[in-house]
Formats: sequence, structure tokens, C-alpha cells
Amino acid sequence: MKRAMGGKTAGSRRDVWLLISIVILCLYALFLIYPLFMVLRNAVVSESGAFTLSHFVKFFSKRYYISTMANSFALSVSVTAFSLLLGLPLAYFYNLYEIKGARVLQIFIILCSMSAPFVGAYSWILLLGRNGVITNLFKNLLGVTIPSIYGFHGIVLVLCSQMFPLVFLYVSGALRNVDNTLLEASENMGCSGAKRFFTVVIPLCAPSVIAAMLMVFMRAFADFGTPMFIGEGYRTFPVELYNSFISETGGDTHFAAALAVIAIVITALVFLIQRYVNNRFQFTMSALHPIERRKAKGLHNVLIHAFCYLVVLFGYAPQLYVIYTSFQNTSGKIFVQGYSLNSYREALAQLQNAIPNTFLIGGVALLFIVATSVLVAYLVVRRNNFVNRFIDTLSMIPYVIPGAVIGIAMIISFNKKPLVLVGTAAIMIIALVIRRNAYTIRSSVAILQQIPLSVEEAASSLGSSKLKTFFRVTMPMMGNGIISGALLSWIAIITELATGILLYNYRTTTLTIEIFTAVLRGNYGIAAAMACILTVMTTISLLLFMKISKNKDITF
Repeated sequence: MKRAMGGKTAGSRRDVWLLISIVILCLYALFLIYPLFMVLRNAVVSESGAFTLSHFVKFFSKRYYISTMANSFALSVSVTAFSLLLGLPLAYFYNLYEIKGARVLQIFIILCSMSAPFVGAYSWILLLGRNGVITNLFKNLLGVTIPSIYGFHGIVLVLCSQMFPLVFLYVSGALRNVDNTLLEASENMGCSGAKRFFTVVIPLCAPSVIAAMLMVFMRAFADFGTPMFIGEGYRTFPVELYNSFISETGGDTHFAAALAVIAIVITALVFLIQRYVNNRFQFTMSALHPIERRKAKGLHNVLIHAFCYLVVLFGYAPQLYVIYTSFQNTSGKIFVQGYSLNSYREALAQLQNAIPNTFLIGGVALLFIVATSVLVAYLVVRRNNFVNRFIDTLSMIPYVIPGAVIGIAMIISFNKKPLVLVGTAAIMIIALVIRRNAYTIRSSVAILQQIPLSVEEAASSLGSSKLKTFFRVTMPMMGNGIISGALLSWIAIITELATGILLYNYRTTTLTIEIFTAVLRGNYGIAAAMACILTVMTTISLLLFMKISKNKDITF
């Protein structure tokens, strides 16, 4: 009888997790699968509702649209290549050699990647624009006209200054797992310096290098703000997608949907190719003897320090100059002599709704992200079946497709009854949760895989229910992974632009949208003050994370 009762109890406990799987799957079906299906539907129907492929024919038959795709690919490949050139050696030097001020250096490296890309574009305009400080310096002192920041080269410069930290973080994480004896053995065999870097270190870090390449490529391909600001004649796919949907003469929803489908197909193919290549290079390492930093000697030491500090200066100098200009006086839209807090006063006056909205919308989104991510992570690791693997795959889809696609999908799907969300804060929260929960899911899965199942079995043997064990034992042990993922999700939320710019209205505007608007209007003093407020928010978030998690080094 006890056995029968025990079997009933165990069955009911299993049903709880089955119910959680079904609920999460239904939420994804409503807020991801259905919107993407509506995008596909709109892409293959005409205004009259008849089936047509004319929108795709229009795209592939006109050189103008094909060139935007080619431009985006050329841009993404270039940004990926230059980010590797900076990030790989930076991670190598940082992890293998003693560098003075390494702790501070790492903080600034991370901060380089935490500002919104369009803020970086605005920063570089102040430095290298037609009236930029560096532009004028070269022109007045040397009589040299340096190349314009606008166009392809400028976009590559801006994105590289913010993407190389991603390569640094991924490769640093891989180097934590490299056994030092492998490096010592290679050095004893006469393989040192650059030869060791290319023949030993990079092959050992291959999976992380490939993952970093995918991340940089996809972020560069999906970036909207930077080409919008400084692209001028250089057209990219995300900007074309936005312009097709939001047009002064009335957007073409069906053609924009076709562009969104093309974007989904391209990003999915890139992601699948990366997964295939990554699986070919996949292997596990256990660092019984972690790498110990050693001090370089002579000129070698000077060059290492010079490289590291110059790269970080390249990445963070634009933000430093924005901070400087935020204190300059302005007359209308022009900077004038003298310093004051006037830009901050005007910025704060304009941000009376934006700052609270940023914290409210972002905070609510983050709560939902943490709540759903830990459940998904547990289902994926501890309840591994087809349904839960499918949920895990669904969570990665918004991670790799452009934010504008998610925004367009939400508008098409929820702008009429029975569920009208367009124009509300709810649609922005849902879009942020769908788009940014992958960070927390991945970090939660990684930490849960390191927690022995025997810990939960011990709690269960003492009479604790499965849910009670999860909330009181498993979740506290997952703390560092949850906090790490939540930090990345939070930074991505407060710097989000591509989705928010399509979904906001005057009541739900956020800090990043206000900065974007101020720059477009040429209010550079106010934009600088707003950008500094955003920088302070991201810096405080990073420092709080490091304080709470007690992590000395942050890696992916």
C-alpha cells in the first residue's frame, strides 16, 4: 500500500515538471512561434490576401536590395576578422603574463562592450566626424585630412571597438581550462612565442574562438544604430528592414515581412554552420594545473603592456570623450567654451519618463527572465527529453536573429483582437524577455551541469519534495551562474535599441531610445549627458555583479 501511495506521489511530482514544460512551451508558442509564423504569412500574401512570392522576387530582382545584403556580409566579416586580431592576442597576453593594473584593465575591457553600439558611433563622430576633435587636430596642425568616419570603414571601426571584448572574454574563458603543462611541454620542445600561440593555444581554444566569431558576426550583422548614424551612403540590411517597415510615405508591411524572413533564414544558416563546425572541433579539457601568469622581460614586457593598454584605450577613449563633452557648455546645438551641468539638467528634464521606464520595463523583464531561465535550465539538464530540448532550441532563436525582426513580428501579431499589445509596456517586456533570456539560460545550464545530481537525491531521500529541493537546494547552488547570466541580460536590456525603436510610444520611451533621438536631432550635449547616465548604470551593474559574485575574472 505504501509502495502504491509512493508511486502516486512520485507520479504527481513528475507531473509538476511536465506541467511546467507545457506552460513554458505554450508561452513560446504564443510569443515566439506565432509571431514568426505571422511574419512568414505576411511575407507570402498580397494586400488582397492572395498567395504571392512577389515580395521575395522584388528583393532578389533589384540590385539595390542585393547590395544591402552584400554590404552587411562584407561588414560582418570585416568586423569579425579585426575583432579577432585585437581580442585573441589581448586574451593571450592578459592570461599568460603579468600586466600591471590587470584588474582595472579587465573592467575597462568589459565596459567597452557594455555600451550600446550606436553610443559608440556617436562617440566616434565627436572624435573623427567632419568637425571632430581628432579631425580638426590633424587638419590644423599637420594640414592632413584624415579619412571620414562615415561609411564602411567608419562602421567597421566603431563595431570593432565594441566587439573585440567579446573575443577576449570567450578566449579568456577557454584559457582558464588549458592545462599549463601543455604550454610548458610545447616550450620545452622549442615551440614558444608566436609559434606557440598559433600552433598550440588557438587550436586548444578553437571551440571558444568559433563561438566568439559567431557572436561577433551576428551582432555586427544585426546592428542597426551604427549604420543608421554613420552609414550615410553605405546601406545595410537591418537599416533597410527598418526603413521598409517605418517609412515617411507609409511602410510596406508585407515587403518588410519578406525581408524579416530572409534575415531569419540567413542567421539560421550561419548559426547551423557554426554549430556544425563547432561540433567538429568539440573536445573537453580539465586544467589540473591552471595557467600561471609569468612576468615577461625586457622589450617583450614593454610591447605586451603597450599593446594591451593601446587596445583598451582604442575601445574606451570614445566613451571618455563623451563624458568630457557632457560637461561642455552648449549654445543651441553647438558646443561653446566653458563647462557646466546644463546638459545634465536638460537631459534629466527630458528623461523624467525614460529613466523610470528603463528600470521598470527592464526590471520586470529581468524578473521574468530569471524565473523562466532557471526553470528551462533545470528542464534541459535534469529532465532531458525531446520537448525540453525543443524549448532550449526555441530560446536560442531570438538570440541569433536581428532585433528588428522580433519587433516587426510582435507588431504584426499583436496589433488587433483578440490580443492587442501594441502601444503598451507589456509588448516591450515580452519582446525583451524573448530576446534576452538566452544569456541567463546558457549560464544557468552551464552551472547546473557542474552540480552533482547526488546533492538533489540526498535532499529527496530526507523527505524533501522535488520542487522544494529545486528552490531550496539547487537554485542557491546555481547562484553564480544565474547572477552572471542576469547581468548580461540586464546590460543587453538597458542598451536595447533595435526592438524598442519599433515598439515604443511616448509613454514607454526608454533611455537608449531618448539618446538615439537626441543624436538624430543633433542635440549632442544632451545626448552626451544621457550617454553618461547610461554608462553609469552599466558600470554600477558590473561592479555590483563583481561584488555579489566575488568573481575576480569575468569570462563567457
